[in-house]
Amino acid sequence: MARTKKKFSDLPPLAQTAVVVAGTIEIALFAAAQIDIYRRSPEQIRGRKGLWVGLCFVNTLGPLSYFSFGRKKLQD
Repeated sequence: MARTKKKFSDLPPLAQTAVVVAGTIEIALFAAAQIDIYRRSPEQIRGRKGLWVGLCFVNTLGPLSYFSFGRKKLQD
């Protein structure tokens, strides 16, 4: 019982849209996290910058964890 892979074009239009939207969000989060890490000084980041750069490559979870836990709160 061999299963054939579905092509993107075989998916229903709603599923195609969902894949494109999810991919766009993931790429945007990744880019935003990388830019934020690059622009912040090491004192404003919890842990090593290199660690967060690497963790941001882990799907959507990496950038979300950086934005949730990796940045120190700015003090007024």
